[in-house]
Amino acid sequence: MLRMPAVAGRFYPSDPAELTALVQHYTEQEKGKVEAKACLVPHAGYVYSGAVAGAVLGRLALPNKILILGVRHYPRGEKAAIWSSGAWRTPLGDVTINEGLAEELKKACPALREDSVAHSAEHSLEVQVPFLQVLAPEFTFVPVALGTVRLEELVEIGEGIGSVLASARERILLLTTSDLNHYENDAVTRLKDGKAIEQMLARDARGLYEVCRNEEISMCGLGPAVAMLTALQKMGASEAELVRHATSAEVSGDFSAVVGYAGMIFR
Repeated sequence: MLRMPAVAGRFYPSDPAELTALVQHYTEQEKGKVEAKACLVPHAGYVYSGAVAGAVLGRLALPNKILILGVRHYPRGEKAAIWSSGAWRTPLGDVTINEGLAEELKKACPALREDSVAHSAEHSLEVQVPFLQVLAPEFTFVPVALGTVRLEELVEIGEGIGSVLASARERILLLTTSDLNHYENDAVTRLKDGKAIEQMLARDARGLYEVCRNEEISMCGLGPAVAMLTALQKMGASEAELVRHATSAEVSGDFSAVVGYAGMIFR
């Protein structure tokens, strides 16, 4: 099955040359490649969050296998949706789904359900793909979109993912995507973002879940981030780094209602 692009021309350029040049612009300043077990990047339109995503992805020595763990923003489809075969298309061409990795993940994570509906209009995973096409042209991937916000389900999925990636014979990057606080003023958003980032730097899955709930931090990718932090426990991660934090106000100039973006690396 071939997934066609849903947000080309809106979230990122539909012209291949323009898109390639933009990705190169966002990543060209990053020197010194590092290997990572996982990363966190945002998923807004490139004009708003591309620089944050590029600051992370431009620093990484990217492997040829990548698991993209994103958000199911829309209430359609399975709450834990995987796409296991075929390819995804962007203006830069088609990228093959890694069927072997997908099958391992489904065995280890019974909550994952095959579902193209949840992925069909979802932007959080799609906007990562052109970055990877430019930076790692030979990569294959598996997309997973999480709509669930129940801690127990997220921990179960994260443990399954961690077991698969920890036992893999070759390095697989867990690329997780989330924006942070939404549509409050810049000062409040930076304060709330800081509390969420603190928990992620501590690699504390439950701590992140609880602070977002208790402090009303509208982190859309809370589910993927909790699953990622749980997986990292299985994968033996020992370091977390905040690469860049920004808000949409830095581009829009509107400080009254912003969205927060963080770029992080986990090793």
